Amino acid sequence: MRFRSSPRSSFALAVFVSAITLVTFFAVSAFAQNVLTYHNNNAHTGLNPAETTLTQSNVNVTTFGKLFVLTVDGLVDAEPLYISAIPVNGVTHNVLIVATENDSVYAFDADIGTQLWHISTLEPGESPSDDRGCSQITPTIGVTATPVILRHGSNAVIYATAMSKNSSGDYFQRLHAIEASTGNELYGGPATISAQYPGTGDGSSGGNVIFAPAQYAERGGLLSADGLIYLAFTSHCDARPYTGWVMGYNPTTLAQETVIDVTPNGNEGSIWGAGSGLTADNEGNIFFLDANGIFDTTLNSSGFPSQGDYGNAFVRLTTSGGLAVADYFEMDNGPSESEDDVDFGSGGAILLPNLKDASGNVWQLAAGAGKDGNLYLVNRANMGKFNPHTNNIYQQLSGVLPGGCWNMPAYFGGRLYYGPVGSPILAFQFKDAKLLSAPVAQTDTTFGYPGATPSISADGTENPIVWATENTNPAVLHAYNAQTLAELYNTNQASNGRDHFGDGNKFITPMIINGKVYVGTTTGVGVFGLLSPAAK
Repeated sequence: MRFRSSPRSSFALAVFVSAITLVTFFAVSAFAQNVLTYHNNNAHTGLNPAETTLTQSNVNVTTFGKLFVLTVDGLVDAEPLYISAIPVNGVTHNVLIVATENDSVYAFDADIGTQLWHISTLEPGESPSDDRGCSQITPTIGVTATPVILRHGSNAVIYATAMSKNSSGDYFQRLHAIEASTGNELYGGPATISAQYPGTGDGSSGGNVIFAPAQYAERGGLLSADGLIYLAFTSHCDARPYTGWVMGYNPTTLAQETVIDVTPNGNEGSIWGAGSGLTADNEGNIFFLDANGIFDTTLNSSGFPSQGDYGNAFVRLTTSGGLAVADYFEMDNGPSESEDDVDFGSGGAILLPNLKDASGNVWQLAAGAGKDGNLYLVNRANMGKFNPHTNNIYQQLSGVLPGGCWNMPAYFGGRLYYGPVGSPILAFQFKDAKLLSAPVAQTDTTFGYPGATPSISADGTENPIVWATENTNPAVLHAYNAQTLAELYNTNQASNGRDHFGDGNKFITPMIINGKVYVGTTTGVGVFGLLSPAAK
C-alpha cells in the first residue's frame, strides 16, 4: 500500500501514524483487552496502545505502586499473559496466565489476585529438568518460553512447552494445549516433541539431524501464525551437539506439520533471541536472529549458503508450503564474530510498522542487535544476504549500543527503544524511514546485565510510558515519559520498601494492561497499579 502526505518529523505525528498502524495491523483479538503473546503482538513491538488508566500524571510514587504479589512455585521466566472475560466455575474473570520453571501453569484473577486454577505439566514419575550444567536457566528447566493463547469466543486455549525428566535420566519436551477456563489438557495432549531433518551436522544419524530433547530448551516465546503454532529451540549454553530447530504444530491435533533446521550440515545456530524467539508478519513470513553457529560462506547462484547453514544470521522463513528460508542477512564478519561468540542471536528481532520516506515510498523494515554493539535495520523484502567485503543492508548504526544486547527493543511513535547492557535505555528516532545516527533521548538509569527489555503503554497517541525492570535484588520497576525518557516512578522511591516485589531474574518483560503492570520474578509476579487512598 502506498500513500502520500507532506513529510513531518514531529513526535506527535509519528505517534499517531504508529498507533493507528499497530492497532490495525497487529490486532490479535476482537476483545478489548488481551495480551495473548510475547511483547503484545507477533511483531514484538512491546506496545499496548489502549491503556486508558495509567497516565504520565498519575504514575508517580504518591498515586501508583504495588497492589499485591502473586506467589507461585518457581521462577517466572515467561512473560505473564492476560485474557479478558473468561468464565471459570460460572464466574467471569479477567485471567492472568503465569508459567514457572517448576513445570506449572497458573490462572489468577488478574484484578484481585485470586488463584483460579493451577496445573502441573509433569507426567507421573517426572520432575522438572535440571539445568543441564548451564547457568542460563537454573536451577530447573520447566516452562521457560512465553506461551501463546488462541481466543475462541468466550474461551481460549493456552499453548505452552515444558521440559522434564524421569528417574531413568530420560528428558522430554512436550507441547501442551490447556483450556483457559478449566486448566484441562485439550486435543489429546500433551504432544511429545520430536523431529528429524535432512543433514549431516551435529547430532545426525543416517543422513538426518535428530532432535535430542536433552540438548535443547525452548526459550523463545511460542508463535501463532498462519494457522500453526511455531516453536524454536536453543541450546544449554554452547554445549554441543546442537543445531537450529523451528517446528510448526497443528493447534487442534497437536501434530507436527512442518520443520526446518537452519544449520543442518553444521553445528550450533540455535534460536534464543532474549526470550522473544520468532516474529511474524501478516504475509506468511517468520523472522528471527540466529545465534552463533556455522554459516556457509560458499554461496549458490541465488546467493544462499550452499549447505543451508545460517548461523549468526537474520533469517526470513516462508510458511507457504512448509518452512523454508526465503531470505537472510549475514554480516560481512559474521563467521568470525560467531567463532568468537559475538553472536547476533543474543538479542531479539522486532518488525516495524510501515515507514514512509520523503519520496512517499513505503518501507517494511525489521531491526535487530546482538553482542557487537551495532544496530542493524533490514528491508524485509530484500534483506541483503552475504558479501564478505561489505554489508548490503538497509541501514547500520555501528557502535551505538555499547555493551551489546541480550534483550529486546520496543517501538512507539517513530522511535525504537533499546536497553543495552551497562547502558541507559536509548530512544532512536526515525526520519524519512531511516534512523538518526544518535539517540534523541536516554534514561538516567543504567541497566546492568542483561540490560533492559522495555514495554510501552499509551492511550492512542496520549500518555506514552516506557516501562523497564532492573535485574537486581530486589528487582526495580521503572516508568519513563516516552518522549523525554525522564523518570516518572520506580519501586525504590516509596519508603519502607512499600513497592518491593521480589528478586530480579534474567528474563523480565513488564506486561501492561487495564491499568496494571505485571512483572515476573524468581518467586512470583508483582502487580502494580493506582493505589487506594489508604495504601498511599
